[in-house]
Amino acid sequence: MKNIWIPFLSVLIGLQTYSQATKTIALEEVLNKVQESNTSIKISGFEAKAAQADFAMSNAVYLPNISVSHTAMATTNPLMAFGSKLNQELLTQADFNPQLLNDPNQIENFATRISVEQPLINMDGILQRKAAKSTMEARALQFERSKDYLHFEAEKAYAQLQLAYKSVEVLQKTLEAAKANEDLTKNRFEQGLIQKADLLQAQVRTSAVTNQLASANSNLKNASDYLAYLMNTDKTMMFEPATELLPKSQTLNHESASVDNRSDIKAMAMVSDAYQANYKADQLTFLPRLNAFGSYELFDDRIFSVDAKGYTFGASLSWDVFEGSQRFARIKKGKASYEKAKLEYEQYRSQSELEVLRTQRMLQDAKNRLTSSEMALLQSSEALEIRSNRFKEGLEKTSDLLYAEAQYAQMQLAYFQTVFEFNNALAYYTFLTKE
Repeated sequence: MKNIWIPFLSVLIGLQTYSQATKTIALEEVLNKVQESNTSIKISGFEAKAAQADFAMSNAVYLPNISVSHTAMATTNPLMAFGSKLNQELLTQADFNPQLLNDPNQIENFATRISVEQPLINMDGILQRKAAKSTMEARALQFERSKDYLHFEAEKAYAQLQLAYKSVEVLQKTLEAAKANEDLTKNRFEQGLIQKADLLQAQVRTSAVTNQLASANSNLKNASDYLAYLMNTDKTMMFEPATELLPKSQTLNHESASVDNRSDIKAMAMVSDAYQANYKADQLTFLPRLNAFGSYELFDDRIFSVDAKGYTFGASLSWDVFEGSQRFARIKKGKASYEKAKLEYEQYRSQSELEVLRTQRMLQDAKNRLTSSEMALLQSSEALEIRSNRFKEGLEKTSDLLYAEAQYAQMQLAYFQTVFEFNNALAYYTFLTKE
């Protein structure tokens, strides 16, 4: 009864996988969509824009600060009332009456003020601007590295989709062969040529391949969903690769491999420069600051009217001599942060060089496995063909045939897995060295 359901299950598995709308997609289209629509890339782009805005705010060290205000006031305060009338140019001889000076009537004053403050010398602000610029450049480089990483991740996901389709294809053919062997074994058993144990072995093999095919179909859907996630597109669509999984050509020069051209390495160096600039800025806070200022004022006893006006301009030299030892603490903290950033840069660069060397060896190992796997696939294919012919003639045991058929399927899956590993190692090496 169990055997009756096996063909039905295999058909059901196929229907479950391909019931969705399927779209054939090329690698180039995947790479373009990932660069255009991937959420991680967009987030990194906004972080770069935020750093640009921080740098733009540092323009305040050179540009003036201009403000306009209009103030309405009514007062009976003797000093305020006398000053308001003086600003309005309304004072008369009678206003000097001591009784009016001590107990004035309510005075209304409307003042429009235009103020300008212009930094002239601000050495710590200049270095802070330099730090902001280094941070902005570091964010831009990190944004580029994010795009490089998603490019690599998209290539890897596409290769996983190719591998998933190949696995399903191999297991479907393996299931067909297992069913054929089971039918042939059943006929032999009904003719009394073999024992029931042989028939049971064939049935078990068919069930095992059916389960493998179900897992492969699940992996296929997972690979398609992940590709849709990277492209930030509809996950109900089933994607199919436009090309098959084949080994990529290798034209690399390991001797010239370097990590110095990578944007993330350059970004780490920029971060170290930013900390250095901030540290120097903290040291320069001991110097005075020179700012120019000016204001233009309009006064009247009626709103938005002008009966009197005046201006003020000058320069201010300020020097914060002591801030309760906070400045000394900031300098120490800035130096520690700078030294830490330098060590992190050196550590990251050293780790990157180590990863390149490891990937070179991984790539060579994958290339060797690819050659041996291809040879093993040819040998297992030939062995299966020989045993199949001998089994049809009654010269081979059922167990030997099933072993050869299982070995050939295993060699096929292992070969395509090795192709995937080789291609992925090559793409990862390119990502690490920017070749």
